[in-house]
Amino acid sequence: MNLALAGAMISLAIWLYLLLGRGGFWRERPRPAPAPPGQWPEIVAVVPARDEAETIAIAIGSLLRQTYPGRLSVILVDDHSSDGTAALARAAADEIGAADLLTVIAARTLPSGWTGKLWAVSEGLRHVEESGSGAELVLLTDADIAHHEDNLAELTARIVADRLDLASLMVLLRCESFAERWLIPAFVFFFAKLYPFAWVNDRRKSTAGAAGGCMLLRRTALYRIGGIASIRGALIDDCALGAKIKAGGAIWLGLTDRTRSLRRYPRLGDIWRMIARTAYTQLEYSPALLAIAVLGLFFTYLLPPLLVVFAGGGTVLVALAAWLGMSIAFIPTLRLYRRSPLTAPLLPLIALFYLAATLDSARRHWQGKGGEWKGRVQQRSQA
Repeated sequence: MNLALAGAMISLAIWLYLLLGRGGFWRERPRPAPAPPGQWPEIVAVVPARDEAETIAIAIGSLLRQTYPGRLSVILVDDHSSDGTAALARAAADEIGAADLLTVIAARTLPSGWTGKLWAVSEGLRHVEESGSGAELVLLTDADIAHHEDNLAELTARIVADRLDLASLMVLLRCESFAERWLIPAFVFFFAKLYPFAWVNDRRKSTAGAAGGCMLLRRTALYRIGGIASIRGALIDDCALGAKIKAGGAIWLGLTDRTRSLRRYPRLGDIWRMIARTAYTQLEYSPALLAIAVLGLFFTYLLPPLLVVFAGGGTVLVALAAWLGMSIAFIPTLRLYRRSPLTAPLLPLIALFYLAATLDSARRHWQGKGGEWKGRVQQRSQA
């Protein structure tokens, strides 16, 4: 057996496992909500915001327009914005006659050891405690998320019916620019492969994850893990929170095609920076794990098309089968984002882009620029 054929067989074995043995991650789809509960617990939403003038009015408006039958209030934490984010949020609440449901607070100075977002979330939760709120559930959501009107009712029904401590949604990401159309569906595909939703939702498995744009959780679960301070330095804060909570309770992660992200990535460089911000963090800042990831991506995505083009004989057929399996797996995600299934065979090129951005993520970390976001550089927490 020559090396080319051996490589092709490794690639095919990888895709057979991914298609048949990794929780059916590639078939994940939006699922209907359970039946409404008999009682609707009070919810307080905490929205951290730093220079979100472009999206804040839509995001806050979508929360205040919820059809949620129970009591709902919203806390916007203005994290030292310079673009009038807070004023735009207040104006949005006034416009729909819901100013009494919105509280705007200013975050104090960011202390050492905290990421900016988690500090802002902590400030919002501190206000919840000091106000004496009786809210049983806390919604942690971003300032660029437009919630469909039934979103909180459906998430609450999920938490009550399944006795969960945390329910989160991978929202529909913006997919309009050239860069977004080609690269964003793959981001969701790779996330689901890394954190198979079925495994996250299985109480018998250790796999844990969450989607930070929309997370509804019990306050008792926050108390149990020691509050947001327990993950204060985490760059991938949603998955860190999911792991903490699943260690002592049940969590659920789902997809939605109705609640959506407003975050724009108009250029390839914008998506590059989004990947580079946290990719090396995902690899635990380990050169060894980086090397394994490079090899894994090579055998999984890059080798099959290379062998189809440059090899011969039976090697081509094996490599073609691996490439076909890869394309089949990608099609459901493309359909979710209304992209043509005919583009599925281009996934190796997309994977090459993500691989290069991952290597750049490591470079940035080694140069002391890791986790840069909105003017802040966040290095690995020692806490």
